[in-house]
Amino acid sequence: MIIEEIADIVKADVLTNYHKGNTELKYGFASDLMSDVLAYACSEALLITGLNNPQVIRTAEMLDINAVLFVRGKRPCDEVIELAKENSITILATEYTMFNTCGLLVLNGMKGLEIDD
Repeated sequence: MIIEEIADIVKADVLTNYHKGNTELKYGFASDLMSDVLAYACSEALLITGLNNPQVIRTAEMLDINAVLFVRGKRPCDEVIELAKENSITILATEYTMFNTCGLLVLNGMKGLEIDD
């Protein structure tokens, strides 16, 4: 799924766009625990979170994640936006809850990551 599609589906504002809408994001990964993101996410995933601090961008950077979607009306502060710009990470923001955001994306074809126990 490309960023333009994601933004349309969840009615998100695109706050930074480094991928001109054409980067394919194969999976969605939703978490407010960055330790879980580090343990389970991959570079082909859209990171969906309500956590709003620089650690989110640092985590995305470590995993080469190209896009972060903030939920629940969270708007990243200038520091977070600047950090995303420095790392060419696209930031989106939606008013939907994490549950509804994930549901809408799944209904429209986005897959979740398969986590082996």
